Amino acid sequence: MARTSSIKRDTRETRIRLDLALEGGEVRVTTGIPFFDHMLEAFARHGHFGLVLQAQGDLAVDAHHTIEDVGLVLGRALREALGEKRGIRRFGAAYVPMDEALARAVVDLSGRSALAYRVVPPNSVCGGFDSRLFHEFFQALANAAGVTLHLDLLAGAEVHHAFEAIFKAFGRALDQAAAVDPCSTEVPSTKGVLE
Repeated sequence: MARTSSIKRDTRETRIRLDLALEGGEVRVTTGIPFFDHMLEAFARHGHFGLVLQAQGDLAVDAHHTIEDVGLVLGRALREALGEKRGIRRFGAAYVPMDEALARAVVDLSGRSALAYRVVPPNSVCGGFDSRLFHEFFQALANAAGVTLHLDLLAGAEVHHAFEAIFKAFGRALDQAAAVDPCSTEVPSTKGVLE
């Protein structure tokens, strides 16, 4: 069974087209925010996901709507691609160093939305926008996907390294959690359902 999803979302603030393949594929990201593109590509490549994303937003206002709405759409795509979540591992965790930076991501594909975001960037500006907007991205993603996500920046003096470590760790942790468990075809919950 192919675990894929295609989502389109049009509002007065953003227009987003996203294709997600949990088993891998092409990675091509265009949001109009080059640093955000770089982070999403790092997430997809380290998670071994196929991700084709085109987003157009009201960047003349600021990057907020684009970054948050991409999180919403990616979260919806993830929820759809996982389906009933039968036979997945459910939990994933990863540490990623990036030079002096160190990030940890822990994921539970529980069906319950929760974000614990312990990230204090060494500088708020990165790639020409306020990097604190990444909190909005991860909050929107966790809400739309129904996942529990813990993100911790454990060390980091350079903001680019800090966020690259976070996005790579998130990709690797999500890859573990979404992976097919060869020992089970059941929903990994004593309730028999993850929602």
